[in-house]
Amino acid sequence: MRKITAIIPTYNEEHNIKEAIKSVQWADEILIVDSFSTDNTVSLAKELGARVIQREYEHSASQKNWAIPQATYEWIFLLDADERVDKALQQEITSILKQENIEEVAYWIKRRNFFMGSEIKYSGWQGDKVIRLFKRDECKYENKSVHAEIICNGKVGMLKSKLIHYTFKDIFHYLEKWDRYTTMSAKDRAERGETPNLYHFLVKPAFRFFQDYFLKLGILDGLTGYILCTLSSMSVFMRYLKVRQFNQDKNG
Repeated sequence: MRKITAIIPTYNEEHNIKEAIKSVQWADEILIVDSFSTDNTVSLAKELGARVIQREYEHSASQKNWAIPQATYEWIFLLDADERVDKALQQEITSILKQENIEEVAYWIKRRNFFMGSEIKYSGWQGDKVIRLFKRDECKYENKSVHAEIICNGKVGMLKSKLIHYTFKDIFHYLEKWDRYTTMSAKDRAERGETPNLYHFLVKPAFRFFQDYFLKLGILDGLTGYILCTLSSMSVFMRYLKVRQFNQDKNG
């Protein structure tokens, strides 16, 4: 069977790191790429036998692209610290690695997302998928500050099993991440020369809520779905407010 490296990017993930590592202990190497955590993330990872490398954080894609070539093995499984691999996904991955010839250079994996203790089955998240199993030398992330996807030099397949994703530690943690992602997205848009107007501040947030809550059936996710769709709408508004601020700062 081909050997595989599991890569986990971290920053202050002591509440997640043990369970994340345990879910990929079937891998031949576990590589933690840490952004100089100030909690016990690194010591906990080392206790569980992971190899730790550290680098100052620029953005997610940059961090991952720096770590990928440092993996010992050709095949990579990339796991965020708030994600878990269950038995079914592990078995599907190992069955692929046992194949004599693998035509694909990467695989999409759908996710089961949990928010505020509930699984979100609708609210715009039902189509959520990520490329996480891939060949080290054939794939790299787009050079984007947020929501970068992997660019693959070859055929991309789809796994049947899903990756478990716990998006929510507590509301303060979620809002901290929400603030960070809207800032990075706004910076990208400002650098591309976007200039927000009333349409961006009024129509786009309202349509995001309508789309996620009604068209994408967030209403079926109950109160949690309503909260999530409201936060998604607010994130659109906040993103363009930050674009406006970046433009004002740039123009003096």
